[in-house]
Amino acid sequence: MRNIILASALALGGASTYATATQTMFFHDGIMDIVFQEDFTPISIKAVPTAIIEAVVKNYGEGKISEVYKNELNEYKLDLSLDSKTNTVYTDENGHWINK
Repeated sequence: MRNIILASALALGGASTYATATQTMFFHDGIMDIVFQEDFTPISIKAVPTAIIEAVVKNYGEGKISEVYKNELNEYKLDLSLDSKTNTVYTDENGHWINK
């Protein structure tokens, strides 16, 4: 009997590990929502919208954008070189800052 319980516990644990997807699910008011992983892909600095460049200059001065990433939601992840440090900031395509 003890072996049956142990075997079923191992089987359930293995099945739950297998069923884990790359998407996170949560319940909100009884409705299941899927939150997609925020996979940012690198893009060229030349492909950054003008509104984002203006927002960086306005808020960070002449900070240098070292790397730019974009996800499927048109959100941008910017690595800025400021005072010999690298800061990461997030913005939407209109230059509005996002807290992450």
